[in-house]
Amino acid sequence: MHYWGLDEDAEAHNASPARGVERSEHPFHIEYTQEESLDPLQIQFDAQIKERAQAPIGVFDSGAGGLTILSALRKEMPQENYVYFGDTGHCPYGTRSEGEITDLATRACRFLLKQNVKLIVVACNTASQAALNALRATFSLPFVGVVPAVKPAARFTKRGRIGVAATNQAARATYLRQLIDDYASGIQVYAVGCPELVTLVEHGDFDGTLVEETLQQSLRPLLVNNIDVLVLGCTHFPALRKTIEKVVGPQVLVIDSSAAIARRTHSILDAEGIIHPTEPGHETGRLQVWCSGDASAFSQVASKLLGYSVEAQQAIP
Repeated sequence: MHYWGLDEDAEAHNASPARGVERSEHPFHIEYTQEESLDPLQIQFDAQIKERAQAPIGVFDSGAGGLTILSALRKEMPQENYVYFGDTGHCPYGTRSEGEITDLATRACRFLLKQNVKLIVVACNTASQAALNALRATFSLPFVGVVPAVKPAARFTKRGRIGVAATNQAARATYLRQLIDDYASGIQVYAVGCPELVTLVEHGDFDGTLVEETLQQSLRPLLVNNIDVLVLGCTHFPALRKTIEKVVGPQVLVIDSSAAIARRTHSILDAEGIIHPTEPGHETGRLQVWCSGDASAFSQVASKLLGYSVEAQQAIP
């Protein structure tokens, strides 16, 4: 599965939030000549590269949704160290204005920079669409963002009918309309905001009768239009993937972009020369989890979603 704005499609649109990285003038980008290779500056250069490679990857979301991206990242690059920040004190982002989202995302990035991260994954569709360009203009390190998978959905549909389940803000975003115009011309695309699904995930409710009933009600506006591809336009929603697939039935393909985001992140680190080396006895890197709300409650949700024990700490950027 491919995800628009990631992998080989990353350069397809100049304004794409998922375009990978706007490079900056980091010290380790300096080029040295053959004669300088034995100079003490070369030793310093090599040390900077090594130190940078060992730095953690930063991941942030409005809450628990980005943990679905974190899970894919750790599967793709288990040796890397990670710092996750869930802005649970301000969740959900999808009901906020673009200005508010940009301000919150900027504060989250400043917090991650204090943890000396080498790259930031904006694991939130809403924040990627509203704030990623501003973040790249403000901070001089690589970013990876996410956008709705409209382009691959247009390739996969047989009926010419696609559904996009997103947050309220993302569902009505100009950027989504632009994606539809650019890559789904002649195809019917129906978008609906589903903030109640974010609430389910934040409470750790991933399955069961109540979840199924909520999904049936939330997705009905899409399903009545006879769609055959459903785009999960919020990183919270893959946590509900199994139940979503049960509700929509086998005739509807559900697209989840987590693995593609992880591959894109891997390729950027490779291009920058800052992939953490795998060390014998340390095949799995460290993970720090932070949130701006109740750390105890978030620890429970994160542990359930990730499938292993997590102890979150509270931080208010």
